[in-house]
Amino acid sequence: MTNEDRGGGNLLRSLRGSPNKALLGATIGFFIGFGAVSLFGPTAHSFTQVMKLSPGQVGLLVAIPMLTGSLLRIPFGAWVDTTGGKLPFLVLLILSVIGIAGLWWMLLTLYPAHLDQSHYPLLLLFGALGGCGIAAFSVGIGQVSYWFPQSRQGWALGTYAGLGNTSPGLVALILPLIIGYLGLWGAYMISVVIVVVGIVLYFVLGHNAPYFQLRHKGASAQEARRLAAGRGQELFPQASTLEALVESAKQWRTWPLVALYFTTFGGFLALTAWLPTYWQSFFSTSQWNAVILTASFSLFSSLIRVPGGSWADRLGGELVAGVSLATLLAGALIMTFSGSFAASVAGEILVAAGMGVNNAAVFRMVPHYVPDAVGGAAGWVGGLGALGGFAVPPLLGHFVEWMGPVGYARGFVVYVGLALLSLAFTALLRYALHRQHTAAAGRG
Repeated sequence: MTNEDRGGGNLLRSLRGSPNKALLGATIGFFIGFGAVSLFGPTAHSFTQVMKLSPGQVGLLVAIPMLTGSLLRIPFGAWVDTTGGKLPFLVLLILSVIGIAGLWWMLLTLYPAHLDQSHYPLLLLFGALGGCGIAAFSVGIGQVSYWFPQSRQGWALGTYAGLGNTSPGLVALILPLIIGYLGLWGAYMISVVIVVVGIVLYFVLGHNAPYFQLRHKGASAQEARRLAAGRGQELFPQASTLEALVESAKQWRTWPLVALYFTTFGGFLALTAWLPTYWQSFFSTSQWNAVILTASFSLFSSLIRVPGGSWADRLGGELVAGVSLATLLAGALIMTFSGSFAASVAGEILVAAGMGVNNAAVFRMVPHYVPDAVGGAAGWVGGLGALGGFAVPPLLGHFVEWMGPVGYARGFVVYVGLALLSLAFTALLRYALHRQHTAAAGRG
């Protein structure tokens, strides 16, 4: 046995973690970070009353966590390709806990008697920091992708995103109850504790894939790739964050995937914020019933990502995306033209199913189409796609201003258009895949 063989054996024995442990750690971390989507939703009314905020200020306050959480997905997702994910994940979660702790401090020391308009910029700052945890999504996508073989990507990423995505729905249900018992400051104090516990669990479980561990221990890129391949790793990164972003941006298939994710994940975020207003204003439901309907939408759309990923593994991402987008289209048409509460609930269920399954299918396709820059592609898709959560609600609001109360229903035509456009992009991807297979068969 040569010294090189003995050295490689020592390096392999030093590796820590496993695919399933890494998946569990990333899912816990994302679940904790993604809860910041609902950071201000259930509490905005309290701040509005005390600080005398304008509607525009309230809108910015509610949106600011999602804004930072969306935009930071791009650089942090690409950073995975150089470090493996653990460091950027921890940075984001630590920034998030600083933001939530800051909000808790403001509520503990200033609320309600001393909290006024002068504290609004500080409130935005802490909200922006709290939202950093949302960006952990694209970090976890890259980290999990490097651990799992391509044949199990759909299941692994569907499980990670599906379970992690349940956080906003659970927060929307539980946070008002905690506020009722402990008040605002108590609710944020518990949030701080939960995020700290999540950081500890992620630190213990969320190890990097073998290639990145070997590189950290001093192995050359070539040796690390060879040894990691022997341990089952199939995907390997570009050399730098910038290269990962540039390489994935140059590959045209990245951009249809961005459009698909804009429709269904950005659309998911938008409806999580819009549906309470829709149900209360259009059907005059109680606030609690609107919360239940919205939380049910969020939880169902998130959980169905788990089987959606397995369906994409077995049937192909393009086919599953096409079927799920057709389901979204059917649900959006029902909600656009329905004046019936029961029919609109059925439409909401179809929309939730279509969005959740398509989200899983998209990230099944990311490592398939951009295998050498998964983190960069995940950053573009996750970051720009999530901006749908900011672009869509103003459009829905314009329909109400233009058409009156019936605009709450007619506004869903926005999703009809997005679904049709996304179906066209899916057909383009499927055609390109067919051409690629035909060309490969011809060369064979």
